Amino acid sequence: MARKLMFFGFTLALAAVAVAIGANRKNDWKRPSVALGEHLVTILACNDCHTPFVMGPDGPEPDMTRMLSGHPEQFELPEPPPLAEGPWIWAGAATNTAYAGPWGISYAFNLTPDEDTGLGAWTEEMFVQAIRTGRHMGQSRPIQPPMPWPMYRNMTDRELKSVYAYLRTIPPIHNRVPEYREPGSTNAVDF
Repeated sequence: MARKLMFFGFTLALAAVAVAIGANRKNDWKRPSVALGEHLVTILACNDCHTPFVMGPDGPEPDMTRMLSGHPEQFELPEPPPLAEGPWIWAGAATNTAYAGPWGISYAFNLTPDEDTGLGAWTEEMFVQAIRTGRHMGQSRPIQPPMPWPMYRNMTDRELKSVYAYLRTIPPIHNRVPEYREPGSTNAVDF
């Protein structure tokens, strides 16, 4: 009889553990995930614009030693060439981190967790709002092309929070990206 009670108690304990694990897994799809964030950063091609390109053996490629650090602060660009009309209306820098077009000149932002020059001072809410609203820090100046925030804003809260969580895990790189410049301006614009 004692063995049956022990067996019953053990079985009941196992069932309780299984229910608890199942409940946690049931809600996993709601929680941000660093692994999901890394996957999304990869498939959303964030490195294509936010990581400076260098010439590799097979042509231009992202310099992963400066992963997601944005336009290099030491790389000053001359004025962009005059923009053509028709289908060729914008220009990009050789680093693939600066772009000029009818919107002005935009530079890929530093997405590393550097406190002074990247996302280090940003909260999760600021990051989510920036992507949802297309505004820097979720409330200031508009995020300019070619950043595809109008498509990215359709991600779920979990996806955006996962991207933010992943970006918090990468090495911080101190790199102050130049400010956006309005069309026709020759100085950085303060917002």
